Amino acid sequence: MSPPIQIMTQQGPAFDSNCMTLTRFVLQEQKKHKQATGDLSQLLNCIQTAIKAISSAVRKAGIAKLQGISGDTNVQGEQVKKLDVLSNEIFINMLKSSYATCLLVSEENDDVIEIETEARGKYVVSFDPLDGSSNIDCLVSIGSIFGITKRINDGAEPSEADALQPGNKMVAAGYALYGSATMIVLSLGEGVHGFMYDPSIGEFVLTDYNLRIPERGNIYSINEGYASTWDKSVLNYVQDKKDPAKGKPYGARYVGSMVADVHRTIKYGGIFIYPATAASKNGKLRLLYECNPMAYIVTKAGGKASAGKDKEILDVVPTSIHQRCPIYLGSKLDVEEALSYIK
Repeated sequence: MSPPIQIMTQQGPAFDSNCMTLTRFVLQEQKKHKQATGDLSQLLNCIQTAIKAISSAVRKAGIAKLQGISGDTNVQGEQVKKLDVLSNEIFINMLKSSYATCLLVSEENDDVIEIETEARGKYVVSFDPLDGSSNIDCLVSIGSIFGITKRINDGAEPSEADALQPGNKMVAAGYALYGSATMIVLSLGEGVHGFMYDPSIGEFVLTDYNLRIPERGNIYSINEGYASTWDKSVLNYVQDKKDPAKGKPYGARYVGSMVADVHRTIKYGGIFIYPATAASKNGKLRLLYECNPMAYIVTKAGGKASAGKDKEILDVVPTSIHQRCPIYLGSKLDVEEALSYIK
């Protein structure tokens, strides 16, 4: 790639005429694979369009009164926000129109969404259209999460079995963070890259090439309000992380939006834990569209993601599309240390 040409102002460089956009990056990666058909590039382009639309809706949610409760409940029994409904519809419509998908799995829908034959492709997309939506009203960062797998058999009719594949079968995964800026973090199997949205040109621009999570951090992220329901191993680990006699205490950071908590963990290191509890023996977070995509990204960035003991998240074979799973995710040494308490 030739050096960027910049338009200069009195304050310094103002415009990069040769920036690496997300679309350009995906096409560049596609060229590395001679067997590529362009379907995945087309699909990712539709996903980023959905994220642009959701980002726009998030930015004006308060003005447009989109943040209030819609009165419905999703399949998890949680109240659905108006912005949840809108985000889900945007994702579904854009994924259908990509002509690259055959099945969709959304947090907001009871069953898999089967794509009509004439618009059908080879990919299955599992997604949480608006993660952390309980934080909308207080303006805390929220996000979208997605994971992409190929259907098992191109010759057969798509079925739920195509969606019930372990995370190690994913070909791509990513998330969007709607915070002080909007950012997409994406892995296509080789490395993890961050793209910041530049509203002046309407494009996601590569700002974080080859993100790597520190091998060890000094932050733990867990909802301590549930400490009385934790397994003793989790309680002991967290207590030790706060005990000056066991080394320099870790800082506690918990947003309550998985995308925000995991993004911080990738940038600064440390550990994010959402364990099984007495009330939720299988954990609370969903495997297909929360745990798997985040585990994929973290491991591709050099971290580790486990379901507890010696069970890697990405090796768990799903049995239902809304299956829940405990998760220990973050810096490799921190996760290994937390798992040693379980052993």
